[in-house]
Amino acid sequence: MSDVLLHVRELCKYFDVGGGKLKAVDGLTFDIFKGETFGLVGESGCGKSTAGRSILRLYEPTSGEVIFEDKNVLELSKKDLKDMRKNMQMIFQDPYASLDPRMTVEEIVGEPLEIYNISHGKERYKKVVELLELVGLSEEHAQRFPHEFSGGQRQRVGIARALALEPDFIICDEPISALDVSIQAQIVNLLKYLQKELGLTLLFIAHDLSMVRYISDRVGVMYLGHMMELSSSDELYTNPLHPYTKALLSAIPIADPDIQRSRHRIQLEGDVPSPIDPKPGCRFVDRCANASEECRGEEPKLKEVLPGHFVSCIKVKEINNL
Repeated sequence: MSDVLLHVRELCKYFDVGGGKLKAVDGLTFDIFKGETFGLVGESGCGKSTAGRSILRLYEPTSGEVIFEDKNVLELSKKDLKDMRKNMQMIFQDPYASLDPRMTVEEIVGEPLEIYNISHGKERYKKVVELLELVGLSEEHAQRFPHEFSGGQRQRVGIARALALEPDFIICDEPISALDVSIQAQIVNLLKYLQKELGLTLLFIAHDLSMVRYISDRVGVMYLGHMMELSSSDELYTNPLHPYTKALLSAIPIADPDIQRSRHRIQLEGDVPSPIDPKPGCRFVDRCANASEECRGEEPKLKEVLPGHFVSCIKVKEINNL
């Protein structure tokens, strides 16, 4: 897991809106290693899904670099981008909206094989059945339409479609958030199984911190388009350093009611500031109990403060007595 599969450098995605520029992703930098699951978490609206779509150029990034297989994805022509996407696929958040209701499962899962002229007819059908069985479905499901499935089954169809071209890298854009809690663990366990069997590398985007800890090797925490903290999963959950990460983790419910009642919950004051033309300085400054005027004037950079543990906070050593 020492080889880097994906380099993201200073990735930005801005949207022109009536009041200025909405900076959904603003200077995001991180690496993903071959064979790992990299979790990307944060509140709704922090830019994590936009980041995933920008990496694949489903949204055209404003600036930055995305290096995959030694090529900058943002500089590829349409033809080269199409070839690159054979190895970069996405599982979408809403398994109903992402599946064409007029197509059968056989057509949905087999469509990538047709587009890339890989297989046709009986050969394609055989491949579709293999993919369905791989994700826990069967041949009898091939002729059904999306509305005939449960949410979990539809997401399995979406996973089968993403696997059709045998990609190395898959972006999972909140793949469990639209599912019942009872089904979420099944889908996450399926992804873990597929990663092990097929040697996949995953970017797992979610706001369920407990599930991210379970599936991820390393985790990045986003807030208003910025990466606030990044480390191994165990290190982040046992030793959070950024005030925002500490607040997020304090909100995770614990099954033991006695522990839950006695634990300290960090309540963030104030509202999330607007991402439209944000002020200079730290994005978290108005909600941080440790903020000072210094934080308003200087934009913190993501720095390594412990081995493999990166934090975007100019007062991190003072707060944590490092």
